[in-house]
Amino acid sequence: MTKTYVAKPSEIEKKWWIIDAQDLIVGRLASIVANILRGKHKTTFTPNIDCGDHVVIINADKVKFSGKKYAEKLYYWHTGYPGGIKDRSARQIIEGKHPERILEYAVSRMISRGPLQRDLMVKLHIYKGNEHKHQGQNPQILDVAKMNRKNIKTN
Repeated sequence: MTKTYVAKPSEIEKKWWIIDAQDLIVGRLASIVANILRGKHKTTFTPNIDCGDHVVIINADKVKFSGKKYAEKLYYWHTGYPGGIKDRSARQIIEGKHPERILEYAVSRMISRGPLQRDLMVKLHIYKGNEHKHQGQNPQILDVAKMNRKNIKTN
């Protein structure tokens, strides 16, 4: 009789990956990053444990949108006051002060909510330029442009 393997937090091996987001489509990149953060690419995946890897994304200000989303997609938030719903287009966010928030929103909305999501989002590091401060962790380059979304080979 076979038994289901359940990973323990002490047995999980965490790696660091670096992704260059230049000219990549936001949604496709976010789904790959969400799977890596969650740990679904590993054979030891356990749904209730943080078994994912750290991901560093550079050039987040050079991502692309498919179709007319660059000009027409709106991001909403509420101020908490009556009638306080506000919106901003994707173009305004990318051309603004914090263009890395586009990828942060996309990845966080692809991971189920709760305490585990907050732990996973801490392992996502997004930078708008080509520089990052994680050289000490020796991140491996992950070429997402050549990857097939259903066939993630990171091990």
